[in-house]
Amino acid sequence: MQLEFVKPTVSYIDTMQAIVTPYVEDGTILYRSNDEIANTIRSYTVAKADGVVVGFAALHIYSTKLAEVRMLVVANAYQKQGIGYKIVAQLLQEAKQLGLQRVLTLTYSETLFRKLGFKVIEKIEIPDHKVWEDCIKCKRFPECKEIALVIDL
Repeated sequence: MQLEFVKPTVSYIDTMQAIVTPYVEDGTILYRSNDEIANTIRSYTVAKADGVVVGFAALHIYSTKLAEVRMLVVANAYQKQGIGYKIVAQLLQEAKQLGLQRVLTLTYSETLFRKLGFKVIEKIEIPDHKVWEDCIKCKRFPECKEIALVIDL
């Protein structure tokens, strides 16, 4: 399988939504409208296997020092092949190139992020604007079972 990473255009949005929909429906990933994805399209990195979109994630920048890996998803047929790991590694490389100092994530996939060097933190350490911008929209708020992790670059 030939894997490549690309920055998507808005023409990718329907495909991205098709991949993420099952995870949105089960509450694993927060719903984002087409317009919201379009507005932040430059933050996404898409993984393509032999020309087919198989996964993606966004590097959402909060400040000159902090960003978040969000909306990490890999299509069911391509799971357990290290694609999610490689997508996050790409985003960490991008964060370093941008001069960011720290990247956080909220996830149910703690092991994947620990393999990349992320450390668990208390949710109280998450910036307030993250909670009120995103978490408040979640089906599981305020009973969040996600694990907060960070990596210093």
